Amino acid sequence: MRATSLRTLASLAAQRGLSMRRWDFVAAYLQGELEPGEVVYCHPPPGYETLGPDGKHRVCRVVKPIYGMAQAGRRWQRSLFPWLVSWGFKQSHSDPCVF
Repeated sequence: MRATSLRTLASLAAQRGLSMRRWDFVAAYLQGELEPGEVVYCHPPPGYETLGPDGKHRVCRVVKPIYGMAQAGRRWQRSLFPWLVSWGFKQSHSDPCVF
């Protein structure tokens, strides 16, 4: 959310005597889905054996977005926004993160 959007919403809420609410989703990045056909690999986590029996370095194939992936936030957004709209929320034209 843009800072100007937050200030505007706080001002409107104060003028009208309304309270504001925000949600923080725990492990939200894990709720997204990779695009069909999208293949992502990463280095193994610390403590995981990095060499295979053949002496080659191992990599892990990512099945779902994980925290720290460049795509993770966008994948979560693509899951959340249609759900919010289906529940009747209307997306702001000036700041698409405000519903």
